[in-house]
Amino acid sequence: MAQNHRAKLTVGNIPTQLIKLTLPMIVGMIGMVVFNLTDTFFLGQLGTDQLAALSFTFPVVLIVGSLVKGIGMGTSAILSKYIGAHDMDNVKHTATNSLLLGLIISSIAVIIGLSTIRPLFSLLGAEGVILDYIEDYMSIWYYGTIMVVIPMIGNEIIRAMGDTKVPGLIMGVSAFVNIILDPILIFGYGPIPALGIQGAAIATVFARSITAVTSVSILYFREKIITFSNNSFTALIAAWQKILYIGIPNSLIQMALPVGAGIITRMLSSYGPNVVAGYGVATKIEFFAIAFANALTSVMGPFIGQNLGSKLFDRVKTGLKVGELYAMGSGIMIAILLSIFAHPIASIFNKAPEVVETTVLYIRIVSFSFGFQGILKISTTVLNVLNKPFHASMIIFIQTFALYIPLAKFGSSFAGLTGIFGALFISYFAVGILAHFLVRRNLQQYIQTPSS
Repeated sequence: MAQNHRAKLTVGNIPTQLIKLTLPMIVGMIGMVVFNLTDTFFLGQLGTDQLAALSFTFPVVLIVGSLVKGIGMGTSAILSKYIGAHDMDNVKHTATNSLLLGLIISSIAVIIGLSTIRPLFSLLGAEGVILDYIEDYMSIWYYGTIMVVIPMIGNEIIRAMGDTKVPGLIMGVSAFVNIILDPILIFGYGPIPALGIQGAAIATVFARSITAVTSVSILYFREKIITFSNNSFTALIAAWQKILYIGIPNSLIQMALPVGAGIITRMLSSYGPNVVAGYGVATKIEFFAIAFANALTSVMGPFIGQNLGSKLFDRVKTGLKVGELYAMGSGIMIAILLSIFAHPIASIFNKAPEVVETTVLYIRIVSFSFGFQGILKISTTVLNVLNKPFHASMIIFIQTFALYIPLAKFGSSFAGLTGIFGALFISYFAVGILAHFLVRRNLQQYIQTPSS
């Protein structure tokens, strides 16, 4: 086996190793959050209508990304165990076939997306000039779908191999490019005309193109795991079946959040566009705030997978315990800081009082669920590696559709926005605890299974 393909995560001090793996990914995660916050910041300077339009697009953009993220997570879960077992033939075929699957998915997304912009967003509650702005943005964004899909899968493959530095760097560079291009294309500069919300979409597609080219180049030239030799149609279908077995439930997991966000956005639209805009700002700030938890989650899958593949079960148990402690500790600290500085942070993006008040209310309620949200994310990742994707789907379904949305409807009737945002806190708190016990039971069953 080539040196760069060895199982890198099966030796070393576990707490230190998880921190070293997570830190580079934090840079990347923050980069992606800055990527989104940049659009929010500059479009907020154009006006509340443009900001509300971007907020309406958020759930749909997340749905497309969630579908691909699920495929990437399925690929990573399979690859990490192959790497731990030193099975490089299956590593190469799985990596190559997952990228081919991504190409097919992105092509379908373009066709469906472009033909459903106005009816879909009208259903979500957008109308008038806001709907026009949405069409301006999404008609460009959909054409760049392939540039979103390929790096998401490619980075999952690179992380599965134990390298978190390169994916983090790729994500950071993409964010930097977006920061440079956004103001130029949105407001115009020199011979470049002001393109408004269309400029934000063009900047996004261009920045994502850089990540796509870079990730594929690394997989092909450095890792040398993209190959079409001995890759028959039968092998292709077999690989897709394994990926989709984990990938489809994971896609449903990932989609549940934006679908839930879409339902909540529709609910909030009755309070007016300023409240929708404030909610959009708050959710972007939330992505920044939970960057550590997301980064930690992204490395837990490869860590658990490689150690399961090498049958190092004590390292798996210790890694899971350490990961949960990190997630809870960071969540508490971030919640305290955000509560203190909520108002000045919210005011950065838009000065409209109702936008700021909505953002502050969300932050001060929902931030205290971040620790439990981190545990939930880690648990679903570990369940995927344990080949229990439907268990992972179940707990996310419970969180979103059995608790959050019904409680939000109830809370809205009796406590307005406070009731809606309080419902999200309750759902994460309850399901985070449930996930903690569920993943441990399934891990113990996996260890006791003779074939494991």
